[in-house]
Amino acid sequence: MAKSTKKSTRKFEKNHLRDTLEKRKAGAKIKQRQQVKAKKQARNAKDAEFLGAKDGEEEPQKTKTVKEDPFGKMSVDEFFQGGFEIPEMSAKKSKTSKKAVHEKLGKRKRTEPEEDEDDSSEASFEEAPVLSDSEDGSGEEDETGMSKGAMDALAEKDPEFYKYLKEHDPEALDFDEDADLAEVDGLSDSETEAPPKKKKQKKAKKMPIEEEEEETEEDETEDLAEVTKAMVAKWTKAMKEQHSLRAMRQVALAFRSAAHVNEDEGKEYKYTISSPHVYHELLVTALKNIPEVLNYHLPVKESAAGKVRVSTDSKKFKTLTALLKSHSSSVHHLLTTLSDESTLKLTLSSITPLLPYLLSFKKVLKNIVKSVVDIWSDSSSTEATRITAFLVLRRLTVIGDPGLREAVLKTVYQGLVKGSRNTTIHTTQGINLVMNSAAELWGIDQAVGYTTGFTFIRQLAIHLRSSITNNQKESYKTVYNWQYVHSLNFWSCVLSEHCSPVKEAEIGKESPLRDLIYPTVQVTLGAMRLIPTATYFPLRFHMIRSLLRISRATGTYIPLASALLEVLNSAEMKKPPKPSTLKSLDFASNYKAQKSYLRTRVYQDGVGEQVAELLSEFFVLWSTSIAFPELALPVIVMLKRWLKEVNNKGSGNKNSKINSGILLVIQKLEANGKWIEERRSKVDFAPNDRAGVEGFLKGFEWEKTPLGAFVVGQRKQREEKARLMEEGRREEDRKRRLDREKEKAVEGSDEDMEDVDEDDDSEARFGDEE
Repeated sequence: MAKSTKKSTRKFEKNHLRDTLEKRKAGAKIKQRQQVKAKKQARNAKDAEFLGAKDGEEEPQKTKTVKEDPFGKMSVDEFFQGGFEIPEMSAKKSKTSKKAVHEKLGKRKRTEPEEDEDDSSEASFEEAPVLSDSEDGSGEEDETGMSKGAMDALAEKDPEFYKYLKEHDPEALDFDEDADLAEVDGLSDSETEAPPKKKKQKKAKKMPIEEEEEETEEDETEDLAEVTKAMVAKWTKAMKEQHSLRAMRQVALAFRSAAHVNEDEGKEYKYTISSPHVYHELLVTALKNIPEVLNYHLPVKESAAGKVRVSTDSKKFKTLTALLKSHSSSVHHLLTTLSDESTLKLTLSSITPLLPYLLSFKKVLKNIVKSVVDIWSDSSSTEATRITAFLVLRRLTVIGDPGLREAVLKTVYQGLVKGSRNTTIHTTQGINLVMNSAAELWGIDQAVGYTTGFTFIRQLAIHLRSSITNNQKESYKTVYNWQYVHSLNFWSCVLSEHCSPVKEAEIGKESPLRDLIYPTVQVTLGAMRLIPTATYFPLRFHMIRSLLRISRATGTYIPLASALLEVLNSAEMKKPPKPSTLKSLDFASNYKAQKSYLRTRVYQDGVGEQVAELLSEFFVLWSTSIAFPELALPVIVMLKRWLKEVNNKGSGNKNSKINSGILLVIQKLEANGKWIEERRSKVDFAPNDRAGVEGFLKGFEWEKTPLGAFVVGQRKQREEKARLMEEGRREEDRKRRLDREKEKAVEGSDEDMEDVDEDDDSEARFGDEE
């Protein structure tokens, strides 16, 4: 026992004794500091109670103790009685930390962590709550505890911290909007800044009385409540000819009233507008001329790389900040209420020149981007309006920093998914426009595009995995819907546009987005085979087209022939069809087939046509490859076997339309294979010569191959058919629109007749009374 005890003791001394002693010393130091701190607090409380507390009060009155001399009424014995320690109020002033200044100014505490506050606001527009005007830093003084005078004093005492607030928390410098807008009048209408106030006062004293009266009369006419044409014309002339900031202020105030016209929010505005002509002229003046005046006084400098710079340290920018935010908020509110396409397009166009000035106002940009994305992704918007909205988003993505770009891309993707929820033959064209335009944004900064793309593709993979592992009856619906299909289709558009050899040659390096090809293909293949029934054959065809787009643009081989052969070998295509009078199913605007279509000849013909088309589109990608005969041979064998089975006398699907289409594909594959064999029989390199294999028929046009010529002819036929269907759809839409207009006209005439009848009844009653 003694020997084992000594051994364990030595082991403890060797391994743990030093750590144990250090822990004890550290604990003793902490305990000592706590005791010293407790004694100091007790001593300070005693001194404070002795110095300033009134009878009946629990805490000393700090405001009085600061002003009074803490040692005025003390004797020498009393002074040395508690130990020679100076009270905290008479201590030397240390440098105030930034956090203490925040508390001194009464700044509202935030629930979010103070670290990375600006980054979080840039990263996510969706998660940040929408604050009211009183919450975002522009409210009244008693609500936030700050005033403009306090911030001016802070700028003089601690300019470094004031600059820090301006860069990282500009909303802390927001004050009452109308009061700040009034400062714009202090600036002259020229480029130079206004002289000091003292000089202005001296000059005002020297002015004649008549000139003072004229100036007051002009101010009174500008402060009229009702906006007239003369006022708008006067403001417009001053802004165009003199670049007047005072006129811009008046237009901004009137435009704010116009943006909130006919709204009962309990707010009173400086101007009121009753005439529709004045309203229209004011809108045009504000939307066109305010950006021009801003650019005159605060010119935007843009580099060759697309970076913009605005002198935010100038006095003019500080003075115009409130006006700029007010005008931007009015434009944003107007976007949410407009229905006229021409006015909506003009409003969107006016946002583009304002974007460089709004880069430091994250909340304003968040609201504007969300509204612009809603217009861009709305199926009811016209094509011209959508393109104008997209130009605003593209401009912001080009001039913004990486954090802002990521936030814009996330909002754009969310709008795309939201707008693709309802897909019909009437909305398909608009959804394609949205996807193709959004794909361009991911190539502006491909590093940011990769991070956002990886996040969203991972979300799609998680949905697919949960639907596979979940045994609930309708768990597959999280994958089998239009939003999921269009999401995969969109990522195929992004990858095919930015990962092509031509694009990579332009940027001089391999695209960072190329790493997203593999996860996108894997998720698409998994979703395609989630439910391999005949009901979801249209969805399978949609996803195969997405993969064909990636393979065609990037040169990546994706095995798709097996997925198409599964469709031919299904029971739907082998058994004889039932007669039906249904019209043919539109595979472009459907991802599932109704039960009424299953086992019908119409559905079989459509599926067979899709399989033949996709097989030819798949093999034409490799029509000039040296390995084409070996690639096509297994598929040719399988297709011939399928034709033999369905044409069997005993039982089978003797659908001549499908059989002739598949047989034609087999013939073209065999012809193209023989053509490749003839070409490669003349080569003088071995199969292990990689350079020779890759250079085989390099630069040869695939349209001139046997299979390529066949595919070109098939595409022309389908394009002509699609054109005729589109013309029919547009004619149908035009008829519907005319019918709706007629119905509205009839309803309006009926209402007018009812009003006339009511007037006649009232006149008759009045005559009876007489």
